[in-house]
Amino acid sequence: MNLLLRSTTIIDKKSEFHNKTVDILIKNGIISNIETYIKNSKNFKELNLNNLYISPGWFDYSICCGEPGYEERDNLLNTIKVAAKSGFTSIGIQPNTYPITDKSTEIEYLKSISSNSFTHTYPIGALTKNSKGIELAEILEMANSGAIGFGDYKKPIANPNILKLALLYSKKFNYPIFSFPFEKSINGDGVMNESVSSTLLGLKGIPSISEEMNIYRDLSILEYTGGHLHIPSISTAKSVDLIREAKLKKLNISCSTTAHNLFFNDSKLQSFDTNFKVLPPLRSEKDIESLIAGVKDRTIDMVISDHNPLNIELKNLEFDNADFGTIGLESCFGALNKLFSTKMTIDILTRGKKVFNIKNNSIRIGELADITMFNPFHDYSFSEKNIFSISKNSIFSGSKLKGIVYGTICNGKITINE
Repeated sequence: MNLLLRSTTIIDKKSEFHNKTVDILIKNGIISNIETYIKNSKNFKELNLNNLYISPGWFDYSICCGEPGYEERDNLLNTIKVAAKSGFTSIGIQPNTYPITDKSTEIEYLKSISSNSFTHTYPIGALTKNSKGIELAEILEMANSGAIGFGDYKKPIANPNILKLALLYSKKFNYPIFSFPFEKSINGDGVMNESVSSTLLGLKGIPSISEEMNIYRDLSILEYTGGHLHIPSISTAKSVDLIREAKLKKLNISCSTTAHNLFFNDSKLQSFDTNFKVLPPLRSEKDIESLIAGVKDRTIDMVISDHNPLNIELKNLEFDNADFGTIGLESCFGALNKLFSTKMTIDILTRGKKVFNIKNNSIRIGELADITMFNPFHDYSFSEKNIFSISKNSIFSGSKLKGIVYGTICNGKITINE
């Protein structure tokens, strides 16, 4: 793949060309030259796009693809294309499948389908067999087959001994162990944040303490065992405080929050739109302020889209009966770029690679081109025409976002949005 990018502004703090507008020549998938102006003597394909910015490729570990088992929602190859069109050159595939991804053969299957594709694909293995929380899955075998972390998607670890054993394992190979912060015995049949809004709407609430007490327990176990604990998608102010304190103690703890938990508060549920039914639920404005502060000071290591395609039969129901979940790849950049500066947004979308030991290629001569292309200035209203997923359950439908993705360059392949 040969390509000449014209008048391109680079956002990459590790590059000597950071903040500079230059031409970039890519030969056979490798950055071969960066200069103010490059003569196209070999008549390579040129890209000259309005307000073209580039950065190292973005990463999101929380992607559900529907395959195997739920192909009516989406499939792996289309999800890879969606990720590339949304600016992500590396994604983690969650074990939200049927059968559950809890064996090395299933990790190898996902890797074989996605090898040498538009996006680097990294499976997340289930922590327990069939994600039932009873017995540890084949962690070491899955790690050797290419899994980059282990967790039971959206399912809490009820048995603390399971987490203790998993963390002891993780000390040997330094892969993160996921513990979803959700105490079922307290939540009951809750469907939204427990607040004045839930009372007024007549909906059962999910109290903040159900998240926070799990995090407190898990941090206590981590302090005892060591290892690498990852808390996915935190949503409350107290959760941020607990993790900040743990990091001050030098515990090996990482965490994420979601783009929608930063963008919306629980007042959005007044319309009973089931696209706003997510887990963890949308919380209060005070929680959002703490989450944003946690992102800025790096208490929160990364922001995820928590991309979970669900077909209409699972969402077009009464609010109590609809499934939790939203797609998020297509809207992630526009939402974050609306909340943060562009430089901060790029930092947020790339810094998670370090947590999972994934190389973050810099934009330098001689490096493989692993690049996201975007326009950070374009304001628009997100709608179905911006959705590439088979399922259309987007929490951001109708929202005002800022910044569009032009495409990606990855694995010697270029993806451009028409």
